[in-house]
Amino acid sequence: MGISAQAPWLKFYGEAPAHLDYPQKTIYQIVRDTAKLHPNQVAYEFMGKETSYSRFMERIDRTARALIALGIGKGDRVTICMPNSPQALDTFYALNRIGAVSNMIHPLSAPTEIAFYLNFSHSKAILTLDQFYPKLEEIRDQLENPVKILIAFVRDELPVPLSLLYPVSKAARKIPKLPKDGDFILWNDFLRAGARVKELPPDDMSYREGASILYSGGTTGTTKGILLSSANFNATALQTIAASGLPTIVGKKMLSVMPVFHGFGLGIGIHTALVGGARCILVPQFNVKTYAQLLVKKKPNLIPGVPTLFEALLRTDLLEKADLSFLDGMFSGGDSLSVELKRKVDDFLKAHHAKIQIREGYGTTECVTASCLTPKDYSRSGSIGVPFPDTFYKIVKPGTEEEVDPNLEGEICISGPSVMMCYIDNPVETDQTLRRHADGRIWLHTGDLGTMDPDGFVYFRQRIKRMIITSGYNVYPSQLENIIDGHEKVLYSCVVGVKDTYKMQKVKAFVVLRPGIEPTDGVREELMDHCRKNIAKYAMPYEIEFREELPKTLVGKVAYRVLEEEANAGVKA
Repeated sequence: MGISAQAPWLKFYGEAPAHLDYPQKTIYQIVRDTAKLHPNQVAYEFMGKETSYSRFMERIDRTARALIALGIGKGDRVTICMPNSPQALDTFYALNRIGAVSNMIHPLSAPTEIAFYLNFSHSKAILTLDQFYPKLEEIRDQLENPVKILIAFVRDELPVPLSLLYPVSKAARKIPKLPKDGDFILWNDFLRAGARVKELPPDDMSYREGASILYSGGTTGTTKGILLSSANFNATALQTIAASGLPTIVGKKMLSVMPVFHGFGLGIGIHTALVGGARCILVPQFNVKTYAQLLVKKKPNLIPGVPTLFEALLRTDLLEKADLSFLDGMFSGGDSLSVELKRKVDDFLKAHHAKIQIREGYGTTECVTASCLTPKDYSRSGSIGVPFPDTFYKIVKPGTEEEVDPNLEGEICISGPSVMMCYIDNPVETDQTLRRHADGRIWLHTGDLGTMDPDGFVYFRQRIKRMIITSGYNVYPSQLENIIDGHEKVLYSCVVGVKDTYKMQKVKAFVVLRPGIEPTDGVREELMDHCRKNIAKYAMPYEIEFREELPKTLVGKVAYRVLEEEANAGVKA
């Protein structure tokens, strides 16, 4: 696909603009501008407690002063190891205000993983909740440099009377008490210490400088730190708002359930909402019951999430009579949304009076998050949509920079303003992933296989590394999952390759059945018959294993690598 203003996908943009103006501002500055325009709008709410945009900016500046009092300065890195919570947001933007860099990690990370992230990022401090402090005590001797520990409490951000009742709640009783002689700083003490800093330093951080570090397996599956700039985050936010097809999102309610450490949660669920003047409904922990209750009680207009989040809609009876007409947008990303799951969710939405369909997007952490989305009023079966404004996609022959013809499979490459700065301390991987092509543009080689039709609609096939090769044939798990998910008794599935001396790999399917369906041999044979009718003989699963649940990654994707390891344990190739 040639690079030109006449990119074929532009005719499907509808009212969305083809090009945007990107202010030369940091993430702090662009949200500050929103706060000036909408000071009284709610920026976020947490467990029912609302914080206005003007109050949010006061909290950010207060946190910035406290960081300076702690000894954090321009270029320093601080780890945020928090669920979606006010302290996490305050710290993320406060670090940017003083020119420091946030290092975003999941609080459920194992102690050794936290040690790795702290050492890798050379963090000077870490913010976490009281319940996770024992992990930090456990790894002190593994840290290469001293790290100051900030301890926050959920109860400090709860509204009355929840804050008064929290200490005697079941959740609080499970949390071990902090040691009296522990080497940490409590959040409120941290803020009080900042009061002696009367002036913040000049707000002169460049929008092109590194703002935050996120983590990804990249194209090789090994953990890499991705350095993203304010320009990257702001481009993602402005493009997402434009691609939404909504005239404005000011005052809209975003269900911010995707975690803040993840590009999708941080870039869309938080930053996009705040740039656009929307309200973030912060959800610190996801479960099906609270999810359903939130939908009914809070009536969010916008819901970004991974497929398993939307699959959960189909599993709860709490929404049986719910009216979902308040929904303006439901956006799926972070993992492949099967055609069948989309159909099931769309049918559910229609049955509950929603005027929308679920819209699938695609992106990588290397470009913050989404960079491609199904147009508002037009979709093509199996497509992940069309590129965002000012973003270009092309498909190249794997291992080369040679563009293939429309409808031919190859590696998905992306070019645009959200593409990362680099992999930290990894110039070899950076050079392999970010390449300047003959057209003069820098292209991100995603490591994902896909196609693009003549109109510019993109179709995701599979990560290159997840492809199963059996008897010399390429088998794409997501295609098989889509077929299996199409059976009326299946909720969702995961297909993996198992080592085999004859075929190299053979195919195994893990299946979760719909509620009320018993996992009998009869059902298994029914599914095998369904597969025989729809799957080539060489790609047929040799086994279907029923599970009540499938393991999930920290962001809610099906953890196919865990299932691969289980299936291959003890197998001799």
